[in-house]
Amino acid sequence: MTPNLQTRRDLCFALAALGGLAAVPESLEDQAEASTPVAEPKLIHSRLFPFQTLAPQPSPNGGETRPVIRGHLATGEYVEVHETTLPPGQMPHPPHRHTHSEFLLIRDGRLEVTSDGEHGFIEAGGVIFTASGVLHGLKNVGDTPAHYFVVAVGVQKSLG
Repeated sequence: MTPNLQTRRDLCFALAALGGLAAVPESLEDQAEASTPVAEPKLIHSRLFPFQTLAPQPSPNGGETRPVIRGHLATGEYVEVHETTLPPGQMPHPPHRHTHSEFLLIRDGRLEVTSDGEHGFIEAGGVIFTASGVLHGLKNVGDTPAHYFVVAVGVQKSLG
């Protein structure tokens, strides 16, 4: 059975839109709620994030990252979403661990993935899930830049 890449791409965009809970307070009541002693904003409003409005930030590897949103959901979980462009032959960073879990939603490209002792390849429409505390890394092994969204959920702390 051939995978339905369009459906998986739709999932990528839908999960990126999950971050579509705005961090910008719209009323005085919302400003008071957002100014609680939490380091990151409360994400209490829905919001759209057209791709062309996401400002790219250069990465040391020649790629770029487009931050989408970060903060705490109304249910308490921390979430951070960004899109990464990874040039051919590059890694975003060395293999590492962190306390949060994350989903990588592959828009295009071909990535070599190592996670929790497993090794494999993933392409456009694929999804990678990395559990909390798991050693993981990836590399663009394609001939073109890879683009993927990262949806991180949970405490943001590096474990080395």
